[in-house]
Amino acid sequence: MNFQPLGNRILVERTEEASTTSTGIIIPDNAKEKPSQGKVVAVSGEVKSISNGDTVVFGKYSGNELSLEGTKYVVIDVDDVFGIIK
Repeated sequence: MNFQPLGNRILVERTEEASTTSTGIIIPDNAKEKPSQGKVVAVSGEVKSISNGDTVVFGKYSGNELSLEGTKYVVIDVDDVFGIIK
């Protein structure tokens, strides 16, 4: 992949939700909510608090979606990130 975010932004690959509940009920795709966490794939040079490989939590409707090489990503402003999962 050849993408470098500019400004105060990061590139995130969303983490998929489980397709079944703990009791075994299958959740259809149209009933799933957008996942609000993902793995950081690329970071702009201005961002110092987040690095590649971090798992971040962000708002459900934050950022702009884009597709690179068949994979969907979200470009998110660092101000829209709530925190890092350690």
